[in-house]
Amino acid sequence: MRAMVYHGPGNVALTEVPDPEMTHEADAVVRVEATSICGTDLHILAGDVPTVRDGRILGHEAVGTVVDVGSAVRTMGPGDRVLVSSISACGSCRYCREAHYGQCLGGGGWILGRTYDGAQAEYVRVPFADTSTHRLPGGVDDEEALMLSELLPTGYEVGVLKAGVWPGDVVVVIGCGPVGLTAMMGARLFSPSHIIAIDRADSRLGAAKEFGADIMVNDATADPLPTVRSVTDGLGADVVIEAVGQPETFELAMRLGRPGARIANVGVHGRPAPLHLEDQWTRDITLTTGLVDTYSVPALLRLLASRQLDARKLVTHRFAFADFERAYDVFARSADTGALKVVLSP
Repeated sequence: MRAMVYHGPGNVALTEVPDPEMTHEADAVVRVEATSICGTDLHILAGDVPTVRDGRILGHEAVGTVVDVGSAVRTMGPGDRVLVSSISACGSCRYCREAHYGQCLGGGGWILGRTYDGAQAEYVRVPFADTSTHRLPGGVDDEEALMLSELLPTGYEVGVLKAGVWPGDVVVVIGCGPVGLTAMMGARLFSPSHIIAIDRADSRLGAAKEFGADIMVNDATADPLPTVRSVTDGLGADVVIEAVGQPETFELAMRLGRPGARIANVGVHGRPAPLHLEDQWTRDITLTTGLVDTYSVPALLRLLASRQLDARKLVTHRFAFADFERAYDVFARSADTGALKVVLSP
């Protein structure tokens, strides 16, 4: 089969590799019918994730059809359409029992495309298949379901839910890439009074307006603090969601929150970011971090099926598997190409 194989920082190539085989009775093999590229894949290529070794098949997002299951799999069988979660869950350890699947102690967590061969391939072996996949309801197509493999749950869980967005809150989202946009989508479910989008690319600020932001600030040309204060009686934002992963954007998030603010860090950081507790210790702030757990996927699937959420508009580019390398280039140059999510199908 064809797969995108990692060969060290800056080097990934579409390669012929053997088809996956089940190695455990709880495994399933899924024929991939839609997969995508994540910002985390770009961090891997930048050398920010040293646990990814030479020869690893990348990717942790997939929708497809089950072709084989192990003897212990109970919830699916060949022919079933499933969403493959970006987070694998053993289902029995303490963290899995608390729905903190990203911290799984039983061999799960974020393993696809990191320590296990991933989903940017024609077939993928899924460990812990019963607890790491979701059967798709009727009326939900492959592309929109794919957005729930990792992207939508990340913005929703690590951003909106961890920050505790309430009706009437002023919510600032720093970074209008795909994760930031899904945070805006999720925040809108809780009726904030304002969503303020901050980015340095006008094209992404334009996208933010479509995804729920009502105030846009380009912080390459203007300090966003006066704008935030103008709609908060001079106090600062109730909620700040950092969705970039740079030291400068983390410091900006801390600066824009009011005393008592909830600040959710969603961005993937490859460099140290200063916290400046000498300034923050009196401000009664709550700072949260996290890897997505994907516990929200069943609820998000229901919202898709009932048309309370529109995930299709996240998809801006479509490619065949043969064009995987070009898809990486388009996604990596998103400020120029306008790419949000790219979908690849065989």
